Amino acid sequence: MRRPLTVIVCASLIVTLAMGVRQTFGLFLPPISIELGIGRQSFGLAIAISNLLFGLAQPFVGAIADRHGAGRVVVAGTLLYVAGMVGAAQVGSAIGLHLTLGVMVGVAMAATTFVVVLGAVGRVVPAERRGLAFGIVTAGGSLGQFLLVPTAQVLLVEFGYRLALIALAGAVAICIALAAGVAGAPKPPGEKEPQLSLGEALKEAARHRGYWLLNAGFFVCGFQLVFIGTHFPAYLSDRGLGLEIGASALALIGLFNIFGSYLFGLSGDFWRRKYVLSGIYAGRAVVVALFLALPLSPVTALLFAGAMGFLWLGTVPLTSGLIGQIFGVRYLSTLYGIVFLSHQLGSFCGAWLGGYAFDRTGSYESVWIATFVLAAAAALIHLPIRDGPQLRPQPA
Repeated sequence: MRRPLTVIVCASLIVTLAMGVRQTFGLFLPPISIELGIGRQSFGLAIAISNLLFGLAQPFVGAIADRHGAGRVVVAGTLLYVAGMVGAAQVGSAIGLHLTLGVMVGVAMAATTFVVVLGAVGRVVPAERRGLAFGIVTAGGSLGQFLLVPTAQVLLVEFGYRLALIALAGAVAICIALAAGVAGAPKPPGEKEPQLSLGEALKEAARHRGYWLLNAGFFVCGFQLVFIGTHFPAYLSDRGLGLEIGASALALIGLFNIFGSYLFGLSGDFWRRKYVLSGIYAGRAVVVALFLALPLSPVTALLFAGAMGFLWLGTVPLTSGLIGQIFGVRYLSTLYGIVFLSHQLGSFCGAWLGGYAFDRTGSYESVWIATFVLAAAAALIHLPIRDGPQLRPQPA
């Protein structure tokens, strides 16, 4: 079995590159929309398709990783990711954008991010340290956002969006080498778990009300994150603050989420994860409400970005950790993949409805209000989750 440190480091770097590049796409909305002559709804639809397929592919990709290992899945996903980015740099229509940034990158993201690599990490890390390990890997996505968003902004200014996309594709290609660190046949850790079949594990989860509440909560998470990540730079530009402030805001989200993901992941080893999850969503509701209530300025925009960044991906180590806590880690990639599908359904709605609302009304106000209401609801629905391990006959 590979050393846990090797798996954690390689998993973190894979997520850093794959998620970091994905978080730059909001910067491409204005130049691509102008050059291709398409509305924000069309660009938003490309991102929405990407997020939808990112989610739809998760259960299947997770099941493949649970059976054959994460390494092969990451390599295949990286190749598709690179092809999608290079293809997006060549297209001249909205349909081409939907096929490349939408379909190809969406499926590729499923194979190169949390569901696959967290399953590999969960099987080599003992239960009492799993929250910390998941938090470190999740923080990798934020480190990538912090490093790559400013890089993408410079590339856009200096070379235009087509060459910028190709350069970012080169960064993603590094994941092929990193896949060796998470490769290997999946084996459960030292804990004794009954050897359920995949079908039995799925039926067990389907009968658990808490599993469906986690699905609902992650829908909200996806809606909020992708609406903000896709439309926030354009929203600030519309209000006269410029894309530079938007790029700084996205980078600040990434910076603060490095700390948030680590601390929230660590908290799951000491406090009940469902209560920490509830607190994160309540915090998001408060931050959105204050942002809408205060006059917009560069200072309030960046303060909002920092506060949301701290709460940004802290849900990932807690939600995945809660699934492993309740159902064990043998089929963690599959079960978490289904919950992540719900996250991406929310992401689809956040990306597409943001563009739809703007094209229809000229404003994002209705979507901001929905973001607040959903956060408040998510804070409540995590409280009744039964988070104890499933009672099963123990193996001999």
